Amino acid sequence: MGTRFACVSSVLAVVLLVLSIDPLRRYTPSGGGEANEETSGIQLISLDGAIGPESLAFDATGGGPYTGVSDGRILQWQGPDRGWRQFAVSAPHREYCGGSQHRTWEHVCGRPLGLQFYHKTGDLYVADAYLGLLSVSPDGGSTKVVATAAQGVPFGFTNGVDIDQETGIVYFTDTSTRFRRRDFVVAVLCGDKTGRLMSYDPKTEEVKVLVNGLSFPNGLALSEDGSFLIVVETIPCRVLRYWLRSPRAGEKEVLGKLPGFPDNIKRSPSGGFWVAMHTRRSKELEMIVPLPWLGELLWKLPLDMEKVATFVLRWKAAAFALRLGEDGEVLETLVGTKGWRLPFISEVEERNGTLWMGSVGMPHLGVFRR
Repeated sequence: MGTRFACVSSVLAVVLLVLSIDPLRRYTPSGGGEANEETSGIQLISLDGAIGPESLAFDATGGGPYTGVSDGRILQWQGPDRGWRQFAVSAPHREYCGGSQHRTWEHVCGRPLGLQFYHKTGDLYVADAYLGLLSVSPDGGSTKVVATAAQGVPFGFTNGVDIDQETGIVYFTDTSTRFRRRDFVVAVLCGDKTGRLMSYDPKTEEVKVLVNGLSFPNGLALSEDGSFLIVVETIPCRVLRYWLRSPRAGEKEVLGKLPGFPDNIKRSPSGGFWVAMHTRRSKELEMIVPLPWLGELLWKLPLDMEKVATFVLRWKAAAFALRLGEDGEVLETLVGTKGWRLPFISEVEERNGTLWMGSVGMPHLGVFRR
C-alpha cells in the first residue's frame, strides 16, 4: 500500500509540475513600465566542457565575465579569439571533477554560485553551495575558505553574494540550513524556511546573521548608496528590502510579489535591479508549492526531481527578467521568444549596454546587445 501510494504521489507531482509551467510570451508590468523587449537575436557562448554558468562577475578592469560551472571551476571569458580560461577551482581534489555535470559530485568538486569582486584588493568572493564563502586572489588558482558557519550553524546552501565596495563587507545568503543545492526542488516543495541573510567583515573576519527564517533566499544586491539590500525569496516569489544605514537599520520589509520564481538579482547601471526569473507562477504550481508532505515523500524516493524539472523547463518554459526600481516597481521587462534558447535564466548582468545572462542548467551563457 505504501509503495503504491508513493508511486501515485510521484506521478501526480510530475504531472502537476509539467502542467504548472506555462511558456511566458508577454508580461505586462503593473503600475506602468517600459514596453516589453523581446530577445530574438541572442548570442550564445558555449562553455568549456561543463554546464551551468549560474552567476557572472567582471573584475575592476572590466575583464570577464567570470562564471562558476558545474564541475567546480571558475572560468574567465577572454573574448571570441581566446575563449575561456580556467581562473580558479573551488575544491583542490579534482580527480573525478573535470567536465562533471553530475550533482552527486558537487559536494566534492564544489559548486560555485554567486560571484563578486572586491575592487580595492582584486579578490573574488565566491558563494559555493557546498564549501561555503570562499575568496580567490587576483592571480586566481586555488580558493581560500572564508567562512562555513554562522552562530554555530553550518551553511547548507551558500548562494548569492554582493560586496560593499566602500567598506569591503561581503553580504551573502544561505538558502537553507536543511537542504543542499542538489535537493533544491524538494526544498521548494517543502516550503523550507531555514534560509539566512548574512554578512562577513574581512577586517575582523566576523560573520553575522542579519535575518533568519527566510524562505529560499536566493540572490541579493546592494543599493547604489549602500543603504539597503534587495533580497529575493524564491518560494513565495517576493522581493525584500533590508535596511543597513538608515534610521530603519536592521529592519526588513516586503516590497512586493513577483510574477514568477526569481533567482539572482544584480544592480543595473540603467537604474534599479535586474531580477532573473526561471518561470512564471501559475494556479497549478501554487497548489503544490509549498506542499510539505509531498516534498518530504519525494525526498525519500529514488527520484531525481531536479532532472525532471530541468527536462520540463527545457521544453516548456520561456525565461524572462524584470528590471525593478528601488521600491520594487517594475521598470522594464525582458521576455524570450522561440529563438531564445535559454529555458531558464539565473542572472542578468548589464554592462555597457549589453545584457549578459547566466543559466544554471545550460551549457552556454547568453549575450544580448540592446
